[in-house]
Amino acid sequence: MIKDYLKAGYPTLCILTYEPYRAEQLLPCEGWRFLAWDCIQGIKDLESKKIIEEIKDPVEAINWLNQFQDTVLLMHNLHLFMDFPEVVQSIQNGVFRWKATGSALVMISPVIKMSPEVEKYFHIIDLPLPGDNELFALQTELGKQTSVEPDKNAARAAMGLTEFEAETAFALSLIRKGCFSTTEISEAKSQMIRKSGLMEFWSPADINDVGGLGSLKGFIENRAKAFSPDNEKLPHPKGLLLVGIPGTGKSLSSKATASILGWPLIRLDIGSLKHSLVGESERRMREATQIIDAFGVCVVWCDEIEKSLAGSKSSGETDAGTTSSMLGHLLTWMQETTSSVFIMATANDISKLPPELIRRFDATFFVDLPSRSERIDIINIMNRKWGSEIPEGYADKLNGYTGAEIEQLAKDSLFDGLEEALDALIPLSRTMKEDVQSLKEWAKTRARIANTKDDEPEDQRKLRYLKT
Repeated sequence: MIKDYLKAGYPTLCILTYEPYRAEQLLPCEGWRFLAWDCIQGIKDLESKKIIEEIKDPVEAINWLNQFQDTVLLMHNLHLFMDFPEVVQSIQNGVFRWKATGSALVMISPVIKMSPEVEKYFHIIDLPLPGDNELFALQTELGKQTSVEPDKNAARAAMGLTEFEAETAFALSLIRKGCFSTTEISEAKSQMIRKSGLMEFWSPADINDVGGLGSLKGFIENRAKAFSPDNEKLPHPKGLLLVGIPGTGKSLSSKATASILGWPLIRLDIGSLKHSLVGESERRMREATQIIDAFGVCVVWCDEIEKSLAGSKSSGETDAGTTSSMLGHLLTWMQETTSSVFIMATANDISKLPPELIRRFDATFFVDLPSRSERIDIINIMNRKWGSEIPEGYADKLNGYTGAEIEQLAKDSLFDGLEEALDALIPLSRTMKEDVQSLKEWAKTRARIANTKDDEPEDQRKLRYLKT
């Protein structure tokens, strides 16, 4: 991995990784003696695995390298000592000596933290996480001990985990399920999201809890084949933007998309990433997308995205350009990411979203008030969910009510009775009639319709034919 750099005479390298002991296994190459240092054990020979010098001071360890030729010293957690001037000076003094003798100092670190006096000397290299072949080999080794066959899908599901995390996830799966279960591995991967503190891990919604929206469901199910392991030609969709009246099932549909694809669901609240310190918001945004890429296949749910990114064009006047910078990174990431990530974003007011963001989605769907057949579906779902007894015939009385309002009716009817609950419930389509109508007019020529259409009555079809 670093042989070409050593041949070229690079005296200092920085390996970015959360797996220091895996780095010890992968970095050694023919032609150099490899040693490793840490502040507890001292200096260890990586070939014999024996401690050869009990030097625990980083300055002494750096200076100790000066006496050797063709020797590479891997220094674990050296970034923790970069604030000491003696460490900085020792590196400066040693750089040209190491270059002349074919030796090198390699800093093993999970973060980039260098003093400006020496940062120009270091070349940064990322140690990639284990690939699916390595993970499959790890499964095979564990499976031999328990006579369990390895599973390629489970190995693929573990992509994004370190070797240690993958091994423990596989072992836990064997204990709980007696096999390599993708469900157990996804649960282990959720720790990546929880430990970051930047996003939330959610349980996908059951697609059977989504009433109607047949056009939207069909679109997603049709695109799901692009993510099949056997697919080599179909392009990967990036995601969908759901626009519509509040309470019509946009968020529920986003969560149900994860169950259609069979993927984990991550909620990304862009607004919560904003921070008062200059540059911190942008850093948190970059970190969040890096974690998503490392996580691998998942549905990313951005609810009411217009509230987080509204006014991005004028953000320089209100927040020193923070929102605009976050949007810029999001746009680049959506365009360039190669991970199997499907983004489901919802918005109540699309006019607040910048056009360059809307363009990044594969399609924009308008979620309208439920049709009659959809209202019947929703009534049956709510009766099953809450134990209410709303007759299907109420679908006509509930014309103009959203799915959320029908659910509220189901809950209220358990306390007040059906008729009283219905009389007390004022639908949004009545209180905000002009806004709802304006949104409907906008959607006619600017978005796909997500709803399932009602069959046209026979007599209306005949009248139409007579007119023509």
